[in-house]
Amino acid sequence: MPHRVRLPLAAALLCLALTGCGASTGAPHGGPAATAGPPSVAPAADPAPSATASPLPASAPVRVRIPAAGVDTSPVLELGLAADGTVEVPSVADGDKIGWYTKGVTPGETGPAVLIGHFDTARGPAVLADVSRVRTGEEITVSRADGTTAVFRVRELEQVGKKQFPTAKVYGNTARPELRVITCGGELTDGHRPDNIILYADLVG
Repeated sequence: MPHRVRLPLAAALLCLALTGCGASTGAPHGGPAATAGPPSVAPAADPAPSATASPLPASAPVRVRIPAAGVDTSPVLELGLAADGTVEVPSVADGDKIGWYTKGVTPGETGPAVLIGHFDTARGPAVLADVSRVRTGEEITVSRADGTTAVFRVRELEQVGKKQFPTAKVYGNTARPELRVITCGGELTDGHRPDNIILYADLVG
């Protein structure tokens, strides 16, 4: 697989359009998605960078494990750009899976690899329903198609309104292999969750 070109900052809105979170498919607030508590994370206080391992060659992710959030999912979906220029998200039917943004680098390469999953959908809790249990210092493991495994350590957690999505921070070039895991957060408002929760992690093994 060739080294992926990072998305130019002006190419998309990049608030991820995670409108599948919550009852966005038309279910009322009393529907199954509204029964889960609102996801939120405590802000990290000046996290120190992790000791970074050497970069890996390109290889697509095939399995993602986030033990603190009870996540162990395979296969990993491939996500690109939607027709309106925003980043694709998994479908409601794939709410139990995580997707990889294929126009970025693969997990373990130098740069910010991006994984995206739902907190919930109109069908109920989804793959990242327990994201609020993740703390800094915990690990995210990504198995890759070439048989190698990339282990990342969470350095920072951020909750931010979708209209204030930190595009440059999430998608901007980095000098080391990093990972972002993105989902929805905040109280349901008109069937949607107004925030994104972002985990920032560094390759450590």
